Amino acid sequence: MSLVKLTIKGISYSQTQNGAYALILNEVDGERKLPIVIGAFEAQSIAIALEKEIKPPRPLTHDLFKNFADRFDIVVKQVIIHKLVDGVFYSSIICERDKIEEIIDARTSDAIALALRFAAPIFTYKNILDKAGIYLKANPSDGDKSIEDEVLTNPETFGLEETNQSGNQYAKHSLAELHELLEGAVNDEDYEKAAKIRDEISKREL
Repeated sequence: MSLVKLTIKGISYSQTQNGAYALILNEVDGERKLPIVIGAFEAQSIAIALEKEIKPPRPLTHDLFKNFADRFDIVVKQVIIHKLVDGVFYSSIICERDKIEEIIDARTSDAIALALRFAAPIFTYKNILDKAGIYLKANPSDGDKSIEDEVLTNPETFGLEETNQSGNQYAKHSLAELHELLEGAVNDEDYEKAAKIRDEISKREL
């Protein structure tokens, strides 16, 4: 079976599962998207790895794993999403130490959080993408809107459920104040708040 390389498109709040997020993966050489439902903690960890300017004051679980692996010369070479059963994705982490390769079973959200920290590529098999990949429509009609379209609304935004509120909440602050609030949120380890403040800063600096 042939492997297909994926990149991370973004994370959106799942409007179909309360408290869950949708991780959106892009097919590198195509237009299909692979949505994977993940928990809030994993979404937070992936979002932090994507945002280079957000540095946690203490290592998160995936950061700890990265530090542990670095200390013992273990390298994550790649992540493969290798199975889909009853809507659940199964993944393998391909590691290497002293030129010996090992394969470790992992939840897909954990595997991707680690792949980001090791700058390792993410793959899936073509048959999985054929089965679960979808095409996003630029302007879907109301009568043609599916569950996937709902889940994938604004996939670039982490913490989508409060996007409008966060925009109004931070719009009154100056850029200097926003940077102070961002630093405070990171120090308090409130990364969802940090992501919202970062989004407001990004809008100002366009």
